[in-house]
Amino acid sequence: MTDNASIFQRLHPKVYFERFVSANVRPDGRHFDAWRDVSANVGSVSTADGSALIRLGETTIVCGVKAEIAEPELDRPGEGFLVPNLDLPAICSPKFKPGPPTEEAQVLSDRLNEALIASDIVSLSSLCIHPGKAVWVLYVDATCINYNGNAFDAALMAMVAALKNTQLPKATFDEEYGQAICSRKTKVPLQITRTPISMSFGIFDSARIIADPTSFEEPLLDTNVSVVVDEQGDLISVTQLGLSSSGPVDTLTHCIAAAKKRRSDLEKQSFI
Repeated sequence: MTDNASIFQRLHPKVYFERFVSANVRPDGRHFDAWRDVSANVGSVSTADGSALIRLGETTIVCGVKAEIAEPELDRPGEGFLVPNLDLPAICSPKFKPGPPTEEAQVLSDRLNEALIASDIVSLSSLCIHPGKAVWVLYVDATCINYNGNAFDAALMAMVAALKNTQLPKATFDEEYGQAICSRKTKVPLQITRTPISMSFGIFDSARIIADPTSFEEPLLDTNVSVVVDEQGDLISVTQLGLSSSGPVDTLTHCIAAAKKRRSDLEKQSFI
């Protein structure tokens, strides 16, 4: 990109983007319904009980799962805990500043928690070591190391891949001493019951549907739609953020159908 074009892009991003839209292409060369490539590196964090690194285009997120033993809640004595969190540090993008977690990171963490709980990816009852006494707490911590848009999709992929990679020490509860005892030799994989994957779309000018938006495109969008689908193609959730689209009535229907096709394509690539 020439210096003049780069300056114009920064000063007039919407006009710059509209020029590409009028030519039926996006600034990165993709069609509006095209997705960026996905790559995964699983199990590379040796200090975690499970880990994964996901690249969605240039957006890169690493996730580690750390397990601890705690007492269950009184009203749920036979259920453990799943605690997801996403960090968007200043190092990953100029848009984020040093300091406490940003509102965007907190909102994304809440949405990730909702997606994991709604999918029942790990039955909380399977995390019980002894009812009322000891359960597993799984801290699923994701950190963005390079941000180029659509962090929700990338983070959910990273969390799912890390959980699938997780193995816990075989644990029993000693009634005499009143504590859980973990084996140093035997580890047991998590019981994964469902694998949710999200596909996100942006709505530009209330009409144009854009798949997998980049960090440049995100601020220009009226609406963001995220569709979470499982391995059977069943719908887990649909979230719409931003202004209500005044475009075609079948916008959500289009996004759901496109998400299911994308999920099927990822399955064929043996990514998930």
